[in-house]
Amino acid sequence: MKAVRQLNSKKKLIVLVGPTAVGKTKTSIAIAKAFNGEIISGDSMQVYKGMDIGTAKIRSEEMEGIPHHLLDIREPDESFSVAEFQSVVRQKINEITARGSIPLIVGGTGLYVQSVLYDYRFSEVEGDPLYRSELEKRASAGEGPQLFRELQAVDPDSAKDIHPNNVKRVIRALEIFHLTGRRKSDQPKAQNHELLYDASLIGLSMDREVLYKRINKRVDMMMEAGLLEEVRYFYDQGLRDAQSVQAIGYKELYEYFAGNLTLEAAVDLLKKNTRRYAKRQFTWFRNKMDVSWFDMTDEREHLNKIKQIIHFIAGKLELKSNT
Repeated sequence: MKAVRQLNSKKKLIVLVGPTAVGKTKTSIAIAKAFNGEIISGDSMQVYKGMDIGTAKIRSEEMEGIPHHLLDIREPDESFSVAEFQSVVRQKINEITARGSIPLIVGGTGLYVQSVLYDYRFSEVEGDPLYRSELEKRASAGEGPQLFRELQAVDPDSAKDIHPNNVKRVIRALEIFHLTGRRKSDQPKAQNHELLYDASLIGLSMDREVLYKRINKRVDMMMEAGLLEEVRYFYDQGLRDAQSVQAIGYKELYEYFAGNLTLEAAVDLLKKNTRRYAKRQFTWFRNKMDVSWFDMTDEREHLNKIKQIIHFIAGKLELKSNT
């Protein structure tokens, strides 16, 4: 009698996370080669066309023939929510699996990655057009900072994850609290945290001081590669309140173009904000997800570490690697 495959069997999935500048790109290519993988970007800003240098987007010559997904799928003036990300990535996982390949999510945007892996449902709360219109008028009148302070008062956790200039998200969080009396940040706590996939969650870590030096060097290299010109293009196009230009690397240089900071001060702030973001990334993945960590501090041991990671994945997912 033939064995019948269970319809509810979980799809295999590899997830590679870690802070910016820790070495995810090179490691992801090695993993994808070992397991016939296709890479899905787990970065919330690499979806935007033209935002290449500032988001450290992989270049075509670095891909080494490995298919990459969720790069350059939105215009810079368009929004892209975590709910949209969840839907698109889950569809990509289905498509990649159907081709007989292994999907590999690579990135550092914690909430986005988490939303795919778990039964993460988003608010179905209907809007309140009158209330929203009132807040939008206040924002247009220059009360955006006040709205953000109001959000900090009623939902400080959401305020930590929303940039003060992202008025649209600030207003939505206030609207949810207004309608339900519950905080938007409480939504994830009610989710079922069982993994939806047969997933191997790999994290890359590094000594903090070493990582910070790498971040500073990366910013310098980005500036040499033309980051200033990249950001200037969007600034000259009149792109101001869009979600895309709230990203680190863009908002700091916008302050320079607006005459609020010297170029040196803007670059220093960019480095500082990137280091802070890396620290938040570590905290998120350590607290929110069951990740197996590999220390990549020693550059001389990098290749051996990658081999260890591949061996670990092969055992955990019962996969045969190509190496």
